[in-house]
Amino acid sequence: MQTESRMMTSTTTRPSLPRPSRRALGLTALAAPALMTLGGCGGRAGGGDGALRIVDYYNTPADDVAINGALEASASELGLAFTRERVPGDQLVAKVLQMGSSRTMPDLLMLDNPNVQQVAASGALAPLEQYGIGVEDFTPAVADLGMYEGTLYGVAPTVNTIALFYDVAALEDAGLTPPTTWEELREAAAALTTPERYGLAFSAIASYEGTWQFLPFMWSNGGDETELDGAGVLGASRLWWDLVRDGSASRSVVNWGQGDAMDQFKAGNAAMVVNGPWNIAGLREDTPDLTWDVVTIPVPEPGGTSVAPLGGEVWTIPVTGDEDRQADAAALLKGFLSPDNQLAMAAERSTIPGDAEAAAQFAAENPDLSTFVEQVSTARSRTAQLGPDWPRTAKAIYTANQRVLVDDTDPAEAFDEAARTVD
Repeated sequence: MQTESRMMTSTTTRPSLPRPSRRALGLTALAAPALMTLGGCGGRAGGGDGALRIVDYYNTPADDVAINGALEASASELGLAFTRERVPGDQLVAKVLQMGSSRTMPDLLMLDNPNVQQVAASGALAPLEQYGIGVEDFTPAVADLGMYEGTLYGVAPTVNTIALFYDVAALEDAGLTPPTTWEELREAAAALTTPERYGLAFSAIASYEGTWQFLPFMWSNGGDETELDGAGVLGASRLWWDLVRDGSASRSVVNWGQGDAMDQFKAGNAAMVVNGPWNIAGLREDTPDLTWDVVTIPVPEPGGTSVAPLGGEVWTIPVTGDEDRQADAAALLKGFLSPDNQLAMAAERSTIPGDAEAAAQFAAENPDLSTFVEQVSTARSRTAQLGPDWPRTAKAIYTANQRVLVDDTDPAEAFDEAARTVD
């Protein structure tokens, strides 16, 4: 495993090409006993010269610089120093396991939100309320991202979700308005499909990205992750199946990650695409002549609520046994989470502040992102119901949709088997 560690001391300019991670990594390999040994342990490896040690996976310029700037602002006010160790996202869980067994947990640990409950269940994270860190001003769904069994273990300063981008000129030329219901989506996707272009692009890849993109359709249709063979889930899968079978969406959606789907939109190969706000800077830079806009994910019936999943990273304080350093880490985290820092990070990374008041201010100041602020207001945490069991269900969902879209298996059959695998 390669890691990179360095002392961060200077403020630099902040580019705006974001790529928030959606790595909904399962912790099935994360042995709880190995992490349980952390409670009260005395041995640990700190940062150089007493600096607080931080581990995260931000490795793109916008993410890295934006996060570092907010940490620097907080550390400067407190007279603290820190080092950051950046671990590739697909290696972070294994790194946490390694640090747990060797008693070298950092002072601050960033986790992708689907992993928080599993790590908290192991006893490796300190409850944050003892340090005066709360989420009273955050939207309930954002607050839930860092909760486990009613206790707050982490906080997401900014979040993201997905919505529907569309080519304004393409819809106008076809005499269409942006779709708000499934029927309108079907009609628009069919009308916008030409020999050179699909009406709609989305990601149905066999990974957690595929599940992430399916959730708005499943949840908005009344589907539930605890009943995978229920009517709400089957209806959402049939919608995807119909769009692919009638040629409104490419069969290649089963191989497309979210970046691939957005590339199809940028290239003019799709008139609409389901995707997230991290693409906005790239759209402006790569396709300056493309006029686009965004609406919330269409719902089954008029007047329904569009419910999408929340993405975003959650910041935690590991239990290291050094109470003074944990208190310093908490002070640094508290400053890092300030509304001003949330607004700065959101602007630089095209994400949405977790604080409800800051999010409203952000929407007013950033109209291109106002749809995502609206979508976040009704969004849902992926782990809210299933907690540590979520990764197994997420895999069952994307596996079932692969059967539907690749093999033309009826959704009822595919999701009946999916339900049995998670019982």
